[in-house]
Amino acid sequence: MASFQIIVGSMLGNTEYIAEAAQTVLEELGHQTNIHFQPIFEQIEKKNQKWLLCTSTHGAGDFPENIENFIHDLNGSDINFDDLPFLVIAVGDTSYDTFCQAGKSLYNMMLNKNAKAINEIFTIDMINIDDPELAADQFMRSISDQL
Repeated sequence: MASFQIIVGSMLGNTEYIAEAAQTVLEELGHQTNIHFQPIFEQIEKKNQKWLLCTSTHGAGDFPENIENFIHDLNGSDINFDDLPFLVIAVGDTSYDTFCQAGKSLYNMMLNKNAKAINEIFTIDMINIDDPELAADQFMRSISDQL
């Protein structure tokens, strides 16, 4: 089974719950996980890992404060991410024109670093989904054969 680093960007805590729901599914499927609520780029394993990046969007398409330094370090890194499979779960609100912009930016940043997307970005609309944790659970189960 695989080992996942779960990297969380959250302002109000909702994305933390979504990440924990995804973590539960991964562990039920036999994967190892390590979750980072205050991610520090240098401390997150990169070799023989898969990354699950869960982030909300803050303000005008910005990253939450707790993940800003991680994003800055990731963006400035010259590490070769060719062997790093990743997933992005983006959390947002469709009443804003910047719906899930932080997650979309992160997804594209990973692609630009040559990381390999396991699946397309998964977006969760907090205004139209009654149970975002269940949505994350169902998404992870739906792609279990790709993990």
